[in-house]
Amino acid sequence: MDWLLERENPAVRLGALKDLCGLGEDDPEVGEAQREMMAGQQVTKILTKQHEGGYWGKPEDFYVRSKYKGTVWNVILLAEMGADGTDARIRKACEFLLEWSQDAQSGGFAFYDSKRDARREQIGPCLTGNLVWSMLRFGMVDDARVWKGVEWIAAYQRADDGTKPPKEWPYAKYEACWGAHTCMMGVVKGLKALAEVPVEKRTPQIDAKIAELAEFLLQHHLFKRSRDLGMIAKESWTRFGFPRFWMTDALEMLGILVKLGYRDARMQDAIDLVRSKQDENGRWKQKEDYYNGRMLMRFEKAGEASKWVTGEALRVLKAE
Repeated sequence: MDWLLERENPAVRLGALKDLCGLGEDDPEVGEAQREMMAGQQVTKILTKQHEGGYWGKPEDFYVRSKYKGTVWNVILLAEMGADGTDARIRKACEFLLEWSQDAQSGGFAFYDSKRDARREQIGPCLTGNLVWSMLRFGMVDDARVWKGVEWIAAYQRADDGTKPPKEWPYAKYEACWGAHTCMMGVVKGLKALAEVPVEKRTPQIDAKIAELAEFLLQHHLFKRSRDLGMIAKESWTRFGFPRFWMTDALEMLGILVKLGYRDARMQDAIDLVRSKQDENGRWKQKEDYYNGRMLMRFEKAGEASKWVTGEALRVLKAE
């Protein structure tokens, strides 16, 4: 805990104060950590490169042609770091994506800027989940446009384990997202967004979708093959790192289920996996280094003890 609470990384310190020490938003120490984080090197490096219109790079390159430096990626990263959603620069970035990426009719978010009537054919489930989650983290739960994104996930996110996808919209596009076996990243990011909706605001449809997506993860013991639980579905899901963006791993899945209050025996394989990664100093290492050098800033290197991963692992194990 002393290591996580060092002032050198105010974003990790902020998360540890709230999630591991149990301090509330109105606690002076939390407020101080929030201010230090917003003025810190990492957040400052991101926000100083933002254009007046709320975007990074070229406006039309918010997702695909500017990985991982475009607007989508910086908004997700700021949300992961716990940035202050009331900051005018962050709100401007969210407004930009609501204008340039969201299909206003359905609420889903599209990979490309295009004519509004074409966005319906470009909606990505993991993108929608990530951006809805980010905007909810920024406190935009009462924004009608963000709520339409919540409703898109509740209405359309599939969790099929080897069945033929429907032919109707939105499932006709993007085989990788809507193939015979639903993309796990879409399930995880959609569930992550719904878990961020305050309990008192969840409709029966949202509750039903949470139960459906959570059961999909549990059927797979989170990172296994549902039809052969002795087999790992994807090796990268057993390696933890920060940030993840569109990727996922067993630690992220566990964190979402724990946040939703799940305590299921089928989570045990993932819990054992997390425990097995702890080193002799009680810390967890950064195993993935996929994004360093591709973002506007760098985080911990692969093989090094990671404050981000350690904080997340301890949050999961604390709730176990």
